[in-house]
Amino acid sequence: MTRQHVQAIIARRAGPPAAANNLLKKLRILIHFAIDNGWRKDDPTVRIKRFAEGEHHTWTDGEIARYEQTWAIGSRERLAFALLLYSGQRVSDVTKMAWSDVNNEGIWVVQRKTKAKLLVPLHPELRAILALAPKTQGAILQTRFGKPFSTDGFSNYMADKIDGAGLPDRCVTHGLRKAAARRLAEAGCSANEIASITGHATLEEVARYTKAAEQKKLARAAIDRLSRQPAIEFPNLETGLGTGGGILISFNAETGEWRPRQDLNL
Repeated sequence: MTRQHVQAIIARRAGPPAAANNLLKKLRILIHFAIDNGWRKDDPTVRIKRFAEGEHHTWTDGEIARYEQTWAIGSRERLAFALLLYSGQRVSDVTKMAWSDVNNEGIWVVQRKTKAKLLVPLHPELRAILALAPKTQGAILQTRFGKPFSTDGFSNYMADKIDGAGLPDRCVTHGLRKAAARRLAEAGCSANEIASITGHATLEEVARYTKAAEQKKLARAAIDRLSRQPAIEFPNLETGLGTGGGILISFNAETGEWRPRQDLNL
């Protein structure tokens, strides 16, 4: 296997970039296994670049409120939404949640992707919604025929309900997992605390989910620190009006305004 072989293999899967990148990751595992066992000495996947992937939109608080206003507490639509938003789990894990997994501590989840076993404490909003939900045998979420949802079936179900709430196409189910991570970050949770809920294997993945929240947090902290600085004065600033002399102005850090130091209609 040469670099050209690797490039040709992943190029055939480049329709969805994520599929090509996932295949490249598996090829690297295979090559490293071969190197570890002495079957080859070089790695043809070195410096093969990943394809750029688009990111799922993170739901805003306004979009979350729009869905909740459309589907009232007590409905299956709201129960499904709450399980996604307040557990921060993937669709495939939410569909497997059963009443036997719920206790006073929270919901026990064994993630299908990572095999991680997590205890997700119940948010008060989710606890209240679960208290009103019908207690059925088996899965918490069931179809109208009393059967557990498949992963694809649940994704289609949620897509229909999201559309019914009049939300834009960018609002997809996976974006609720990102919204859960964003909310945790905005509440001041560390990357490790967020990963304990979402089950991400690396902190790099958590950072990718919460970078917008981190940017806002850092920006607010920076401006807050700046606002505590004393006012700045600039003498002899030319007004540009005629040939008259300069005036003194000052910056008020609390109001964010520049003001002349004397009564003058500029």
